[in-house]
Amino acid sequence: MQKGWDMLKKELRFIDIFSISAGAMISSGIFILPGLAFARTGPSVFVSYLLAGLFAATGVLSIAELSTAMPKAGGDYFFIARSLGPLAGTITGLLSWFALSLKSAFAIFGIAELLYVSTGLPLLFSAPVITILFVILNIAGVDIASRFEVVIVMALMAVMMLFIGLGLSHVQVTRLTPFATHGLNGVASTAAFVFISYGGLVSIASVAEEVRNPGRNIPLAMISSLIIVMLLYSGMLFVAVGVLDGGTLSGSMTPIADAARTFLGGAGFWALSLAGLLAFVTTANAGIMSASRYPMALSRDRLLPRFVGAVSARFNTPLVSTVITGVFITVTLLLDIDTLVKAASVVVIAANILAHTSVLILRYSGIQNYKPSFRSPLFPVVQITGIVLFAFLVVDLGFAAIEYSLFFVVSGLLIYVFYGRRHGGREYALLHIVERITDRKLTGYTLETELREIIHDRDDVIRDRFDELVHKAPVLDLEGPLELDEFFQRTGDAFCSNLRMCSEDFTDLLRNREEQSSTALTDFIAIPHIVIDGDGVFELLIVRCREGVVFAPGKPGVKAIFVLIGTLDERLFHLQALSAIAQITHNDDFERQWLLAKHEDELRDVLLLGKRRRLS
Repeated sequence: MQKGWDMLKKELRFIDIFSISAGAMISSGIFILPGLAFARTGPSVFVSYLLAGLFAATGVLSIAELSTAMPKAGGDYFFIARSLGPLAGTITGLLSWFALSLKSAFAIFGIAELLYVSTGLPLLFSAPVITILFVILNIAGVDIASRFEVVIVMALMAVMMLFIGLGLSHVQVTRLTPFATHGLNGVASTAAFVFISYGGLVSIASVAEEVRNPGRNIPLAMISSLIIVMLLYSGMLFVAVGVLDGGTLSGSMTPIADAARTFLGGAGFWALSLAGLLAFVTTANAGIMSASRYPMALSRDRLLPRFVGAVSARFNTPLVSTVITGVFITVTLLLDIDTLVKAASVVVIAANILAHTSVLILRYSGIQNYKPSFRSPLFPVVQITGIVLFAFLVVDLGFAAIEYSLFFVVSGLLIYVFYGRRHGGREYALLHIVERITDRKLTGYTLETELREIIHDRDDVIRDRFDELVHKAPVLDLEGPLELDEFFQRTGDAFCSNLRMCSEDFTDLLRNREEQSSTALTDFIAIPHIVIDGDGVFELLIVRCREGVVFAPGKPGVKAIFVLIGTLDERLFHLQALSAIAQITHNDDFERQWLLAKHEDELRDVLLLGKRRRLS
């Protein structure tokens, strides 16, 4: 099982993660909660669902940005740990695991309830058996589980659209009055109550490491699944409110099926009950798939014991963490559903607040290797507005719901203090901001290095010979301005020990090459390159001089200089290296990144992460 400690296969396509997200959202949120929600606000319940979806949209923008920058197992845990630190990450990981496990528990409860109605099987027997079946399915392989999810979600959406299409003509407008029985505050507090209905969006972040082409597929799947599910929710609830009397709707645990009975008869009731069953199945499956990645991610960072992150050598899926998630879900089936819905909503709202905060910190930290494929528009307005709105939603849910969440906050704190602090120490972006404010050295370069490797993995970059050249190249960060002869002298001093030639000979070669034609390609970039005697030698020297090296009288000083030295037999690679540097330096953001780089490692990473064609 050793190969399984870290490696997960990239199996998930756009349709897979769209279905995971939509499947995790569509379940109790529409097939059970509307009755409880209607009692809180009346016919305006469909507005509350729409409002909750709009609130979720602000969070989606930040979560999508973070997920494309760091597509790793554990989703919001991973990027919050890298922005706010391991303590915040431990707490967030447990809270998100709690919320997604609860969504699965609600769904399994719904399946068990339907089995009880139709077969008489007691819930305490059927629910654990159902949980075990989903655990086995997820251990057997994410590709199997995701394909299963796609088929069911597509069938479910077809039934939901059919319900809306057939039901609209039966809506009685008089049932929409009084519209908001508890005023605007009731509409808002109900939006907070049902916010868990959109909790499936976090599912994509948690399986991001297993997504093909995450830079494109993650934001596209998040945004499209939210829009489609939000419209389906609102349309179905508009129909349900318009065809059922308030007394029946507010007391119903099967509100959509009851609404279908009024205009489709008994067949409609059973068809929507079957749709509800499908929805519960998709949520249970997606929830376990997503939740199980959190303990695994915590284990990878040594914030939980190593064995928790074990991955099946046969199936490449998280083995221990999936089993732990299944056990936790079974236990939660014994708890009060109304309070747990509120608690789960608090957790999902908190995850959105922390995602907004993480984007703010990572953007303002100035970390150059933070390179999301998708960037949230209207930064920082979206993030600040989202934090304020979500804070109000938490207050509306009341202290009873917050108490459950506080239990996991305290649990996370204790785990970190007694285990994680001694085993898992990582840099995080907040330290970079504190470092800048206090002018104290608090960080090395481990976070930037990790982000660079994540980007290479995200973009399926295979390290080539040019990467190796950059990794071993010496870097000079010179004070200036400098005249050309002085620059050549400084270059010779840095290089000659490696080349086994005297500084004067090396300087003469550079000077002679420059006399033939200037190697300054632009006012910002120069690539002096020379051929030396011997075989099998090729070296690069990376030089920055913010004040500039004067290559020609009357011209601005050159800031980025790449000195290439090679033997004649390396002519082909010489041309390839010239081409690679030219491509990188033509990137739109190259000059800004070059001047802002804080030290030698960041200068190297400007080259290592620059867009170019890879050498074959």
